[in-house]
Amino acid sequence: MTDIDAERDRRLKDPLVTSPLGAYAGALPPRPDWFEHALAQPPERSRVRVAGAEIELLTWGERGRPGLLFLHGNGAHADWWSFIAPFFAGAFRCAAISWSGMGRSDWRERYAIDIFKAEAWAGAEAAGLFDSREKPVVIAHSFGAATATSMAASDGGRLRAAIIVDSGARPPERQWRGPPQRSQPNRVYPTLAEALARFRLMPPQGCPNAFAVDYIAREALHPAPLPEGEGGEAGAMGWTWRFDPFIWSKMDFSRAWESGEELARAQCRLAFVWGEQSLLMTPDVIDYSRAHAAFGTPFVPIPQADHHVLLDQPLALVAALRALLAML
Repeated sequence: MTDIDAERDRRLKDPLVTSPLGAYAGALPPRPDWFEHALAQPPERSRVRVAGAEIELLTWGERGRPGLLFLHGNGAHADWWSFIAPFFAGAFRCAAISWSGMGRSDWRERYAIDIFKAEAWAGAEAAGLFDSREKPVVIAHSFGAATATSMAASDGGRLRAAIIVDSGARPPERQWRGPPQRSQPNRVYPTLAEALARFRLMPPQGCPNAFAVDYIAREALHPAPLPEGEGGEAGAMGWTWRFDPFIWSKMDFSRAWESGEELARAQCRLAFVWGEQSLLMTPDVIDYSRAHAAFGTPFVPIPQADHHVLLDQPLALVAALRALLAML
């Protein structure tokens, strides 16, 4: 067993990791003023059709300003950026999409990296991120970074830069093939409190900011009919997750994701930001990414942050992104 495996097993024995919202019993955790202020700047919500699926699109800021496209991670949704993007909306036109199979976007029969790239470009176009004379920047977390690096390699001339958050190129012997595949549909929980108590972050980690975890968890749920026999009265409703539980069994893995070759072929500037406590950004991944990225590519660790940097240290991430945007 590796040190990483041992740490993952240790975390899975911690109730604050396996049920970070359980102690709140459905109540809202206390929220700091900065978080409330960010959410008080709600996005415009729309949808854009891509290859037969409706893709959720959130936008902030005025058209004509330089564009920022925020891309979320696996099993997440565009609202992960709803308390980050407002910090940039005064100077940028900001947009975030939910990938097909996630958030409020439609599910597909098949998924592939080229489909996700088409969704990202279509979201950027629909949001008006190309209206400025300055090319847009992509800011991508985790799974979203696989699409961002592929965009940079194939069509990076359309971008000013891509900022990769807690992700990197993996050595060939460690190529990713997605999380364990599901065989059952998403469970329907009788109450919102029960559903929230089941929410956890993957890879397993705790988070000091329960208010942020609670917000993304609530946005990941929607009402659904309870299966017969579980809801008491006929037609009773419960709560279930929005994401497609079978997305990884429908995924095309014929192409390597986040490869060193893609980093080397990037046609725009790159930058990397990660949590110093992340189980994914191991020294070999960081070294391999450095070896394939262009000389001078910024690599910025965030102290006291795990994989989900935007939940663990949101204000530190905002500061790092602002500095990188000024530098790039």
